[in-house]
Amino acid sequence: MSKELLLVTSRFSVEEVDRKTPDGQTRTRAVVRHPGAVTIIPMVDEDHVCLIHNFRVSVDRTLIELPAGTLEPPEPPDQAADRELVEETGYRAGKLREVHGFYLSPGILDERMHLYVATNLEMVGAAREPGEEIENLVVSWSEAMRMVESREIQDAKTIAGLLLYDRLRMRHA
Repeated sequence: MSKELLLVTSRFSVEEVDRKTPDGQTRTRAVVRHPGAVTIIPMVDEDHVCLIHNFRVSVDRTLIELPAGTLEPPEPPDQAADRELVEETGYRAGKLREVHGFYLSPGILDERMHLYVATNLEMVGAAREPGEEIENLVVSWSEAMRMVESREIQDAKTIAGLLLYDRLRMRHA
């Protein structure tokens, strides 16, 4: 396998990768290299979750999402989850538990996202990065599920995280 670095940015890089396939052919792919990320399900109480309205330049719209952010290597995912939760929502978690990890788009991207549930929240005040256009949206769990089903929530990590956690909640109810 050979690699050629095509682009380096502050958050990711792009490599062109040549790889021999089992049938002897060479396949070339552009791959986005990413340090990984976290997303957090902030449970305000047993039946309310804090989502966010987040303006995304890439799609030129405000999306409803779970708070999330990029790892700052060598930062461990649990520390990134603590940091991002405070930065984006103003809540600090009394308890943080990793639920799952997944690849967002492995056809082009090696980013692994770590999904956490945050409970025993305390409001300490948001520390948003300059230029971020984020607002908290606290809703009941049933309203969050309705928003997924009605397609109001279109962000993949949020859909996956909420539906997975809903399933886990039902098992432990």
